[in-house]
Amino acid sequence: MNKILFAFLFSFALIGNAASPKPAALPGDSVLQIDNVFTNQDGRNFKLAERRGKPQLVAMFYTSCKYICPLIIDSGKGVDNSLTPAERKNLSILLVSIDPARDTPEALMYIVNKRKLDTTRWTLSRTDEKGVRTLAALLGVRYRVLADGEFNHTSALILLDAEGRVVARTETLGSKPDPVFLTAVKKTLTAK
Repeated sequence: MNKILFAFLFSFALIGNAASPKPAALPGDSVLQIDNVFTNQDGRNFKLAERRGKPQLVAMFYTSCKYICPLIIDSGKGVDNSLTPAERKNLSILLVSIDPARDTPEALMYIVNKRKLDTTRWTLSRTDEKGVRTLAALLGVRYRVLADGEFNHTSALILLDAEGRVVARTETLGSKPDPVFLTAVKKTLTAK
């Protein structure tokens, strides 16, 4: 009797596993295809493909920046604050450091706490230099290290759809969002 029950349960488990469909491949123009490992402010490792399924704002920054990067965060907050609670729930915000040598999870968490960012929707992260170069190229972000160790970089918010395709971008910074960009965010959030 136990052998029959075991065989039944084993075959049921196999059927259950076979019934789980494998997710469809990401589109060829999806930024989420980058295979690098990223680490968030909590020290948790992830791949960008894990962020599939929800539109997101993406920007590149570094934590020791005193001028432009705080404005990038203000811009993300400005978009966020312009959304309804339902829209806000369906948008994630990802900031990726261009300074992986200094931007440890602790440095990222310092910014999260200082700027009072909601980590259920905001992720600050780092990856290796190769990953930074790859993501920057895909997002059209240019950067270079200056003699003093600071960075000169493109300051942009990029909107990705749920599949990781670039939908819109803005280089208008500040707490009042670019109206054209905000319209694109709202439209992407309501697209099925």
